Amino acid sequence: MLRNKVPEVTALFWVAKVLTTAMGETTSDFLVHQIAPPIAVAYAAVVLAATLALQFAVRRYIPWVYWLAVLMVAVFCTMVADVIHVQFGVPYLVSTSVFLVILAAVFAVWYRTQRTLSVHHIDTRPREFFYWAAVMTTFALGTAVGDLTAVTFSLGYLASGILFGVLFAIPGIAYRWWGLGATAAFWMSYILTRPFGASLSDWLALPPSRHGLGLGTGMVSLVLLCGIVVCVSVMSSRRRRAPRGEVTDAVVA
Repeated sequence: MLRNKVPEVTALFWVAKVLTTAMGETTSDFLVHQIAPPIAVAYAAVVLAATLALQFAVRRYIPWVYWLAVLMVAVFCTMVADVIHVQFGVPYLVSTSVFLVILAAVFAVWYRTQRTLSVHHIDTRPREFFYWAAVMTTFALGTAVGDLTAVTFSLGYLASGILFGVLFAIPGIAYRWWGLGATAAFWMSYILTRPFGASLSDWLALPPSRHGLGLGTGMVSLVLLCGIVVCVSVMSSRRRRAPRGEVTDAVVA
């Protein structure tokens, strides 16, 4: 039995999650324009495999290890979703539907074998595997959904970011005041952070010709990285300062 390997779900968790989703989008775009796309995807896959191996190797939640894995999931899954559209011409509506089916299948098998989808107890190898499979699929799904609304439906990146920001708030409100279950609220919010953060980072980074502010993918990625480092540093500091008996690995959705 492992200790729970998912961080406590607080406001800081959601800030870090949005920042990683946003950085995954701009970093992916930056890399595929600096390196040949197949090579960039291969490098990202190798780094992702290494970070996930490290995450699986530790026996408790370690902020730097966990968030590095999340960041690499964001980068790699963005590349995968983009390659499916750009290189193979698959419409965003189709890729969105496919990723949604895959996510539903992951949840179905997870629940069938573990009898729960809760992130309160990611404390066995099978649950950890299902958790990261779901995380990776949500990132790919969110990338496709964000591009679907921004490009296919012509909302643009800013409008898409605002739309998904509003949608992101709804599960939390429903959980607090309308009786929505904690597990459902968590996963609904988790899925929506991806298109929320990615749409806003695209709006900041992309040139005006693509309805962005033109700050550049490299610059936006660096700023987002600084924000992530601050968030994770605060998380690590809080865990170190907490009395031994008060440090828990429970997740509160």
